[in-house]
Amino acid sequence: MFANYSKIAVSGITVLSLFFAQPAVSQLKTKKQVPVNYSQYVDPLIGSAGHGHVFVGANVPFGAVQLGPSNVFEGWDWCSGYNYASNTILGFTHTHLSGTGIGDLNDILLLPVTGNVPLTKGTKEDMKTGYGSYFSHKNEISKPGYYSVLLDKYKIKAELTASERVGFHKYTFDRTDDSHILLDLADGLGWDKPVQTFIEKKGSNTIVGYRHSKGWADDQRLYFAIEFSEPIANISLYDSIKAVKGNKGEGVRMKAVLDFTTLKNKQVLVKVGLSPVSYENALANIKAEIPHWDFTKTVKQANSKWNAELAKIKIDADQETKKVFYTGLYHTMFAPSIFNDVNGDYRGTDKKVYKNAGFTNYTTFSLWDTYRALHPLYTITQPDKINDIVKSFLAIYQQQGRLPVWHLMGNETNTMNGNHSIAVIVDAYLKGYRGYDVDLAYEAIKKTSMQTRAGMDYVQKLEYIPADLQLESVGNALEYAIDDWCVAQMAKAMNKTEDYAYFSKRAKLYELYFDSKTEFMRGKLKNGQWREPFNPLASSHREDDYVEGNAWQYTWLVPQDPYGLIKLFGSEEKFTRKLDSLFTQQEGVVGENASPDISGFIGQYAQGNEPNHHIPYLYAYVGQPWKTAKLIREVADKFYSTKPDGLCGNEDLGQMSAWYVLSAMGFYSVNPANGIYVLGSPLVNQATVQTKNGVSFKMTAVNNSAANMYIQKAEYNGKPYTKSYITHDMITKGGELKLFMGSVPSATWGVKKEDRPL
Repeated sequence: MFANYSKIAVSGITVLSLFFAQPAVSQLKTKKQVPVNYSQYVDPLIGSAGHGHVFVGANVPFGAVQLGPSNVFEGWDWCSGYNYASNTILGFTHTHLSGTGIGDLNDILLLPVTGNVPLTKGTKEDMKTGYGSYFSHKNEISKPGYYSVLLDKYKIKAELTASERVGFHKYTFDRTDDSHILLDLADGLGWDKPVQTFIEKKGSNTIVGYRHSKGWADDQRLYFAIEFSEPIANISLYDSIKAVKGNKGEGVRMKAVLDFTTLKNKQVLVKVGLSPVSYENALANIKAEIPHWDFTKTVKQANSKWNAELAKIKIDADQETKKVFYTGLYHTMFAPSIFNDVNGDYRGTDKKVYKNAGFTNYTTFSLWDTYRALHPLYTITQPDKINDIVKSFLAIYQQQGRLPVWHLMGNETNTMNGNHSIAVIVDAYLKGYRGYDVDLAYEAIKKTSMQTRAGMDYVQKLEYIPADLQLESVGNALEYAIDDWCVAQMAKAMNKTEDYAYFSKRAKLYELYFDSKTEFMRGKLKNGQWREPFNPLASSHREDDYVEGNAWQYTWLVPQDPYGLIKLFGSEEKFTRKLDSLFTQQEGVVGENASPDISGFIGQYAQGNEPNHHIPYLYAYVGQPWKTAKLIREVADKFYSTKPDGLCGNEDLGQMSAWYVLSAMGFYSVNPANGIYVLGSPLVNQATVQTKNGVSFKMTAVNNSAANMYIQKAEYNGKPYTKSYITHDMITKGGELKLFMGSVPSATWGVKKEDRPL
């Protein structure tokens, strides 16, 4: 759409301006700049088909409310509550997960209904006898902060928008009588089951209640308040299908049928406030965030919030790339999600209520995935949130005695491996984020590193984890080594010399799993022998030595020490030969219980699962950056698109997209905590990152094209730059990196040892 970019000077700072065409000089002086609507490039349906599992609906960046349609659940690919393959909607729910491999949430279902209101939900095959409706994607609109759909069965148009803690519905009926809204607290998603639910009508227009449930989050407590634009003519309460007398009721599976006898303009507007603490706080959240009934205004505000975030990175690229890029950037801001009320109150992991917290408390941390690229990306694009994320970790530490592993709605799920909140904290600390109790932070990472769960008792004794005594021994050990390296770096920075020496030794324990004969990381038995039989192609889901992967993929999981890994192979030549074969070895035997997370194959490389994400960039460490460049282009072309199945694997709360966002700008965080970004091959012609205080960092790819994928030379602020990496300081201090692209690999750029990544 945009013909070209031009530069103008504003207050002495060079910024990027977009013009539809090159205007005359006189026009530049008189024409007012039109703000760019970056949300136009976002398609929320990308990643909603296949294994993407992304949330589809209305929300604002990092909002507690994620309000969207709930399909009939058809299995694993419906973990977000929605999959593009569906044509069913049971209702609209206020909490969702995006891109996870486990289903939960899907709380507080509302459905506008005409005619009879069934108390049981419809099925994929039968939407007549149960509640719910078929729909067509032709009558569906999904934009950042807005969702609408026509419910065919009821001929009702449903529109949704949201603020941080409030969901806002607009239902347009085809008639003014016989109109109802069903409120169902009975069903969550996947693993989620209600334990105790409560509904009470207060006044003529308000419903309050709570839903306590047990699922992936073992003890989720959610309170709500609902305000209607029209008076409720009648309320009928049920526990499952059993009638409950009166205007309030408590049970395991409470439901309410709300009748509206006469509607103005055939519409009912509904505001739903959420709180982890109380329905009184939920009412206060509504009053603070959406005190009016102007639906259009709220849509505009939500869109404005998205635009403000998306505008932090301005790119020049073709329309297809823009759409993938900005949709990816959009997906990186669903989680972590806000987990306290407007007054600061939140419920801790210990289930105690903490009043008026002096920070924004966050939840929903998929740390096994997101420590790799999403959190490093945040240190560039979300500097105002880094300290509060660390404070959230430290609050969890104080409440449960260790840092979070995979935290959800005030619950520790203990999902996946490692202790990667450590990497996030250390990355923040080393990059200069110190707006938290630093001594407490070090205490937390050290104590968390001294647990005895999942094989850490062996690690503490500087021993390998026996494969016959601990499942996923190799996967656990390699992830622990990354975190231990991080602890060592913070210890070093804080002059804790004994801790630095100890954790540095632990960080080298990955060496004990390397078999020089087979050149793979392998499980070792308690008697010191390798586990046999050994098939490097074999992979079963959480029942072997690896985690959602096989030996081919896990052999490279040493991002904190690539040069140490190269040394294990004996030479750069042997390392490179083995790495080359990773991308040519065709899929082989997999276990019967192999995880569907292992997807997006190039040989045995699996882009669909996060432990692989750094691997293409390892070529830079042996002076062959052109191989990285070719692979980045291949991965982007094969596995990222504008189609509903435009992600090859789970989004995993932003990590799959964070890989693309960073790689599209030309670099990636191989080591998650050392502030070094390895250069690859930019997918965009130019990217300008607005860091803070008006400072911007610009990457320009000169002569960039599909054929010109190889960096020939580079300049930083007008001077020759020979390194195959950039630093975090270079980005935050601002400046311009120019990458001169060509169609054949350069024989010199990034080749010398002194130019390779640190």
